Amino acid sequence: MASGRTSGVLPDAARGLAMDTTFWDDADRLLIRYGAGFTPRVIERAAGSYVFDRRGTPILDFTSGQMSSILGHSHPDIVATVSAAVASLDHLFSGMLSTPVLELARRLTATLPPALAKMLLLTTGAEANEAAIKMAKLSTGRFEIVSFDRSWHGMTQGAAAATFSAGRHGYGPPMPGNLALPTPNAYRSPFRASDGSHDWEAELAYGFALVDRQSAGSLAACLVEPVLSSGGIIDLPPGYLRRLKEMCAERGMLLILDEAQTGLGRTGTMYAFERDGVAPDILTLSKTLGAGLPVAAVVTTAEIERVCHERGFLFYTTHVSDPLAASVALTVLDVIARENLTERAARLGAQLTDRLLALRDTYEVVGDVRGRGLLQGVELVKDKRGKVPADALGNAITSACLERGLHMNIVQLPGMGGIFRVAPPLTIGDDELHAGVDILEASLKAVLDATAR
Repeated sequence: MASGRTSGVLPDAARGLAMDTTFWDDADRLLIRYGAGFTPRVIERAAGSYVFDRRGTPILDFTSGQMSSILGHSHPDIVATVSAAVASLDHLFSGMLSTPVLELARRLTATLPPALAKMLLLTTGAEANEAAIKMAKLSTGRFEIVSFDRSWHGMTQGAAAATFSAGRHGYGPPMPGNLALPTPNAYRSPFRASDGSHDWEAELAYGFALVDRQSAGSLAACLVEPVLSSGGIIDLPPGYLRRLKEMCAERGMLLILDEAQTGLGRTGTMYAFERDGVAPDILTLSKTLGAGLPVAAVVTTAEIERVCHERGFLFYTTHVSDPLAASVALTVLDVIARENLTERAARLGAQLTDRLLALRDTYEVVGDVRGRGLLQGVELVKDKRGKVPADALGNAITSACLERGLHMNIVQLPGMGGIFRVAPPLTIGDDELHAGVDILEASLKAVLDATAR
């Protein structure tokens, strides 16, 4: 029998390799590169907690897409909602309103403290933060925005100016008036109490003393995440948020909380700020609100909205108040309530913490484990004593995980080791969660064994 090659027909494996080579050659030729390199698999479809490459290989998704698909991929309720909305009412002139938008405002504000009573429906997290910044500036009559030095709030102009973790070099001067607070990283902070514990109170006081010295006397707002995600899964210490709001109030500043990744149940409470019993003046939501689709919202007080309106607030975008986005967000709220996903995130998060702490206790290169619910981080170091970042190790483990069927995301920032962000869908099965951690440990052990040879 003639071989596949001599007959002109490639074997399946060779054909797949040729297809992939062509795909990546075309991608290199046609696409603008916009950040880190692409995952070296061509993804054909996604369902539940998995994505599938063009060979049908299942890959367990420990990042929920871009930290967004909290209901997993292709959730039947979302599919039905999108299908119905596209067939009947998806997009309108920006000055028109529809029932889904008003119903979302009613339902969303009902999940929040009573003061947060006014909603603006948008599409992306950067857009929501952009609108929140403009509202803070307009309502206070000031222009300075304070955020963490490991912050990530988006790629549009105002949001990017408040982003300090990446993307600041080479674009000319950012929007003026952006000041940085030190990120309260308990693992690496130099601020220590006499017993060696993290002295976040002293760190926060020091940070605001620097802000006060740099300020032009026009402090408008502080914009922070309750758990910094792209900043390395830094969970604000208990009590920090309350003291931060007090210090903002002392200066006449608003507190804006960016809950793009922490909102809608992921941390084990509906919103991460609930743990501290502190409500923001302005709340931004995005990723989780759309469960993987482009949905975002800004929620604020009636007083702030009134002042902004009287002063001519303008945020008239193409997709503002789109009924499709509202319908999707309503479905997300329905599924979270019906399936008790907030409680599920707390329960599975406790299991995840136990598994990750076991890795920390077993392996010298696992320096720290932190986070809440189903948003947790694993920081890799060369050794626990020195805490020296282990950048190459993280990349090797990421590749080893992918080969074993697990997609992991690693954040690498100057001065910090590689930090795995573990953020699976809230609908992930118990067995799937533990299988993912098993793959992570097997990959870690394999890379360490290979390095030791």
